[in-house]
Amino acid sequence: MIGSELLALTFEFTLMPITKSATKALRQSKKRRQRNLKRGRLLKVELKELKKLIAAKDKRGAQALLPKIYQVLDKAVKNNLIKKNTAGRLKSRLTKSVNKI
Repeated sequence: MIGSELLALTFEFTLMPITKSATKALRQSKKRRQRNLKRGRLLKVELKELKKLIAAKDKRGAQALLPKIYQVLDKAVKNNLIKKNTAGRLKSRLTKSVNKI
């Protein structure tokens, strides 16, 4: 049992970056991940808000929110959070559903 614990500890330490460049890369990766998660959450919240307005059949509110959604989607594409065609498809579908109200 002591041998397996020692092996687990050894294995855990071998996953840590060894060189300075690897340590810096890990730091950068963590920062980028946090930034991407924040942007993704913002996108998700905005989309949910618009979908709530569509479900409530609030056309004026939904039309007022559409430009902001477009802006958020375009920024997500610019930051490589989503692909260009995905953003275009979302814009098209959301606009269709707002116009349908």
